[in-house]
Amino acid sequence: MKNLRTAIFWLLAASLIAAHVIVGWHSLVTMRLWEDEAFNLTVPLNLLAGLGYTSDGALSGSTLTPFDPRISTGVSVLLPVATVLATGIDPVIGARLIPLAYWVLLLAGLAVLGRRIGGRWAALVAVAVPLAFNSALTISPIQGPADLLGEIPAAALIVWALVVLPRRAWLAGLLIGLAVQAKLIALLVLPAFAVALWILSPGRGVDRLRATLTRSWLPLSLVALPTFLVEVAAFVSLGASGYVDHLRALAGFLRSGGQNYEPTTITQKIGTLLDAWFLPGWLTLLVALTASALIVGGFMIARRREADSDTAIPPVIQYSVLAAIVGLAAYVGWWATASHLPLWVRHPSPGVYAFLPILAAVAVWGMRMLWQTRIRPARIAAVAGSALLVLGLGAGGALHASSTFTPGWETLESQRASVAPIRAWAEENDISWLAAQPWGGPTSAVVLSGTHLGLFDAPAMAETPRLTVEACTTDVLVDGPIYRVCAAPE
Repeated sequence: MKNLRTAIFWLLAASLIAAHVIVGWHSLVTMRLWEDEAFNLTVPLNLLAGLGYTSDGALSGSTLTPFDPRISTGVSVLLPVATVLATGIDPVIGARLIPLAYWVLLLAGLAVLGRRIGGRWAALVAVAVPLAFNSALTISPIQGPADLLGEIPAAALIVWALVVLPRRAWLAGLLIGLAVQAKLIALLVLPAFAVALWILSPGRGVDRLRATLTRSWLPLSLVALPTFLVEVAAFVSLGASGYVDHLRALAGFLRSGGQNYEPTTITQKIGTLLDAWFLPGWLTLLVALTASALIVGGFMIARRREADSDTAIPPVIQYSVLAAIVGLAAYVGWWATASHLPLWVRHPSPGVYAFLPILAAVAVWGMRMLWQTRIRPARIAAVAGSALLVLGLGAGGALHASSTFTPGWETLESQRASVAPIRAWAEENDISWLAAQPWGGPTSAVVLSGTHLGLFDAPAMAETPRLTVEACTTDVLVDGPIYRVCAAPE
């Protein structure tokens, strides 16, 4: 029986690895370069061109903008991208290698933490959860793990902070700080980090509080260190008055979310999140309820075994489950209650990628606790719950992998072919700027053309040729199969 279980485990593990490889490769080389990726890419390209840590400012007046507040993907992603691009590799592929590496780190961290929580089966389930999440469901998506965005890198750094926290709290703090500099919204992890620090501190009552404060000052200082260094660099680059303007723009971006959409409701947000899986919404809800029941059942059994719950429930279970619950609640709660934020699952995705897999691993631990009892209904519930969890996650992962074989309306290869005549024309005529009309496909096409990116309605772009998918109302400068360049309006 043991040999059979081992064989089944490695068969499922091999299938899961194959599915991740398929999804990762498709995201790296096939998925179209979409507009947020393209906008982020302007920063490392400008850095290599000697323009500093500067975006093309497409959303900030379409002028070169150092430390652009509208670029919420930060230095933890974009500086490594610049390092890779310095080798001369293709810019899109080279840029995507960094988020893909973070994806591998995320999976590795989840496997380590999952194994500590509930053994190899918990590790397998934890690694399966990100594959079942459909982050490309809504507009402003995460198309795949290689997208040049900061959400997945932030999640990876958060998970590794939880991995190293018991023995190296200072390193955990630094990793959280780097997560904030991967994506600003990683700041929402701080309550979960504080809870984990408290759980891992010795003593009870006032003594535990005192130990937590003593243990926390260095990790929390290191949380702030990466952001402090970035802001010092911004101050030196921008000067005093420019830095004040930068802070004002950053504050405005954080308050508004950078979007102007109709207000949304909590019900709409929760419904969108339930639909954001490669499973029917009702099945997603059933799997979530089953996992929750397994966790609660496991804690009930553990508390019955010994009067002292601190020894009944291992510390890794305690700090992991509480940090995951607080962290997930912070992300989903913030997004759900912020009515000005649109129905984009990308917003809470760092919490989903980092914390839901941990809760799934704890559910496996709960299943084991229920199975070890002699209570027949509990053992039946453990078998049924674990079967539903594995089948649901397995189906989600399989559907995700199979979806990569369905071609989208545009691929990276077709984009390049469509932009090729525009790129040749821009090089021949020494064109340095093009204005995208509107934001969307033309945005990516401008970056692929090798020119700087502006937007057609910015005053700075009044005399700049426009790259568009629409019919020209002025002279046609380049007419490609999808995109064309029109002369600036007179």
